[in-house]
Amino acid sequence: MHECTAALAAFVASLVEFAEALTVVLAVGTVRGWRGALGGASLALLVLLALVCLLGPVLTRIRLQAVHLALGSLLLLFGMRWLRKAILRAAGVIPLHDEGALYARQTAALRGALPNGVGWDRLAIATAFKITMVEGIEVVFIVIAIGAGGANLLPASLGAAAALALVVALGLALHRPVAAIPENTLKFCVGILLCAFGTFWVGEGMDMAWPGDDLALLLLIAFYAGASFAAIRLCGSITLGSRA
Repeated sequence: MHECTAALAAFVASLVEFAEALTVVLAVGTVRGWRGALGGASLALLVLLALVCLLGPVLTRIRLQAVHLALGSLLLLFGMRWLRKAILRAAGVIPLHDEGALYARQTAALRGALPNGVGWDRLAIATAFKITMVEGIEVVFIVIAIGAGGANLLPASLGAAAALALVVALGLALHRPVAAIPENTLKFCVGILLCAFGTFWVGEGMDMAWPGDDLALLLLIAFYAGASFAAIRLCGSITLGSRA
């Protein structure tokens, strides 16, 4: 059960991040050419793979309790950040994230830049590399944190790899931003899962004995889901009251 939850959390979290990176890479490829766009994205993926290979063995040498505490805290911070934005968007306090608008902005900015001339397009490579690295680093740290120092690293990695494969396949098939993905709903679910995992690992790091062991994760998920829905109703009522 624990391994399946880890794989699911990593898959959904990675799906959101990779979809955002795909939007920019598609804009770069459409305007500046696919050679530079794919070159920059591929280079970033190689750097991220090296980062995973470097961090993975290092974490296995640290005392497991310390790993649980540190990575659990990191995961909790990631989850709270995602959950906060998802709650505010669902309540109408801040606007929903629009991948189509992001694609249009990136396309306009790239069209306004001067052509690179002969050879590799440095602007295309740099833009694709930067967005893939920014979103990919978040994926790396989330996967490592969900993996909890090696205990669930394989299912978490497989979940992230499946998300990457799905996003790449959709990008090749559609050649446009994956706007059909309900990003705020995904971020809401991911935020709940990451907060639950983070709380669980912080407790493990503090040597707490969770009731039911791994089954406590289900209770934590239910708790964060209930608190989040209550927060959406509260924020929504406050927003309506302020507009009245």
